[in-house]
Amino acid sequence: MGNVGTGRLVISLKRAYDPPSPADGPRVLVDRLWPRGVSRARLRIDAWLRDVAPSDELCAWFGHDPARWEAFRRRYRAELTQRGVLLRELGAYARRGRLTLVYGARDPDHNQAVVIREVLGRVARPRSRPGAARRARP
Repeated sequence: MGNVGTGRLVISLKRAYDPPSPADGPRVLVDRLWPRGVSRARLRIDAWLRDVAPSDELCAWFGHDPARWEAFRRRYRAELTQRGVLLRELGAYARRGRLTLVYGARDPDHNQAVVIREVLGRVARPRSRPGAARRARP
């Protein structure tokens, strides 16, 4: 569910309960807890980065309440600044081609995978150098 090209990266999001596809590329579970009732064979993930998931405190506060979504996004992005190693690992998977972030939440629009994709997209965008847009004078 949900493919987005972020700069040079293509990052898809898919619920753990949706069937895997050969087009998914590397599949990385980004939940702290294993999805209930899903076997490892059925999930077919390449990695489980449970420590990239939101803190227990943030999850409990959010409670998947769409009214708290914007505040959740801000708070979770702040948490992700402390998880650079894990974000670099995800970026490495994405640079090989399409990356699929696997999550267990029911809501496809309000979950941590959405925020992770946003953050990876910002990291992947090439930054222009100061003055690079200026034309050289003859």
